Amino acid sequence: GNVVIAAPLKLFWLWLFAQVYRWHWFELPMSAWWTWPLLLLGDDFCYYWFHRSSHRVRWFWSAHVVHHSGESMNMTTAMRQSLLYSVTGWWLFFMPLVLLGVHPAVVFLLYGCDLAYQFFIHTESVGKLHPWIEFCFDTPSNHRVHHGRNAQYIDRNYGGVLIVFDRLFGTYAAEVEPVDYGIVRQVRSHNPLWLNLHEFAAMWRDVLRSGPLSLRLKHLWAPPEWTRASDAEGVAAAQAAVTIR
Repeated sequence: GNVVIAAPLKLFWLWLFAQVYRWHWFELPMSAWWTWPLLLLGDDFCYYWFHRSSHRVRWFWSAHVVHHSGESMNMTTAMRQSLLYSVTGWWLFFMPLVLLGVHPAVVFLLYGCDLAYQFFIHTESVGKLHPWIEFCFDTPSNHRVHHGRNAQYIDRNYGGVLIVFDRLFGTYAAEVEPVDYGIVRQVRSHNPLWLNLHEFAAMWRDVLRSGPLSLRLKHLWAPPEWTRASDAEGVAAAQAAVTIR
């Protein structure tokens, strides 16, 4: 589904990147030895913020959630990619590279390499690797943490190829207990269309509910777990009533 729907849209984003590239700020010497390591670092930096936003901003989470709703960890989990990424705007996070002078074809190549690497770390078949590898790279162990819904694992280890940005920005967690895979509120469905759209639909239901416009719109950019104060009070009252009974 992702390939059928997203691939044609990626042609449009490639065209858009090419238009923006006409206004790039710098000329990068592509033949210099230091250019490609720098580009790989820049791509992974952009990926980190794309991935972090995909967890902490509900608009982006509404697309990314399908990747996390799987309750097992294997390489088919890596293939759970959203139909909505091109709609929600993954490309926004990589546009700075184009403005800095990275050719759009190179940006897409780097992004593809990042995703290809991640395919192989969706596994339980590989334990922890050498400490220096675990320190620098997103390994199977580090990525298992990212897919956990254990309290200490939620919203951790956003890195693509590298894990160093998680260490720099305080989002790193090591694998120390068995991982419970999935999302906090499991979907309990095998319908691929609903798995792709359930959070997107829920988000818009919240936006369209009555209330001040500022609070209604906040459902788009607030974290996925954010609720209006009235909703939170209602949940607390319901839980208190159950406790009393």
